[in-house]
Amino acid sequence: MPFFVGHGDEMSEYLLLIISAILVNNFVLTRFLGICPFLGVSKDVPTATGMGLAVIFVITCASAVTWLFQAFILDPLGLGYLQTIAFILVIATFVQFVELVMKKMTPALHKAMGIFLPLITTNCCVLAVALINVRSSYSLMKSIAFGFGASAGFALALLLFTGLREKIERSNPPKAFRGVAIALVTAGLLSLAFMGFSGLVKM
Repeated sequence: MPFFVGHGDEMSEYLLLIISAILVNNFVLTRFLGICPFLGVSKDVPTATGMGLAVIFVITCASAVTWLFQAFILDPLGLGYLQTIAFILVIATFVQFVELVMKKMTPALHKAMGIFLPLITTNCCVLAVALINVRSSYSLMKSIAFGFGASAGFALALLLFTGLREKIERSNPPKAFRGVAIALVTAGLLSLAFMGFSGLVKM
């Protein structure tokens, strides 16, 4: 597993990797991972923004730490079978850190997120990014770039969906479509829109 990639088109590779993770292979709208917080924290923009920033921090940092953990502990000691457990522990540590900081700095936002903030620990999107980094044999820097792109894609999808939900709620939809029904229809249409980016970036 290379520690750093070579020079040349290095910046272009990073840029393409990030764009691909945000638009082409969006974890929520094309891979359908992380749906629970996507639906649960998309009722108002401030809460969605806080969740998006928290996910960006957790996934980006976890991508770096899980790569280092895999490269310098699990692989040399032949403990690859503990990969999933080890990665979940790393992710849980970052989530606890974010929760403590938010509880201290922004208690209103922490309260608004409720149970969905600690649920980042079990968000399959976070673990999926760490596993993909290892199984794709990305370098450390590529893992960080991919983690940032994937989490930024999650935040983008969450904010777009939240904006749409707020607008729909104000437009007084038919009674049969109010609540979860119209939210799922909106998510499906947004997913179709993102599928239009398929083929934009060839990795």
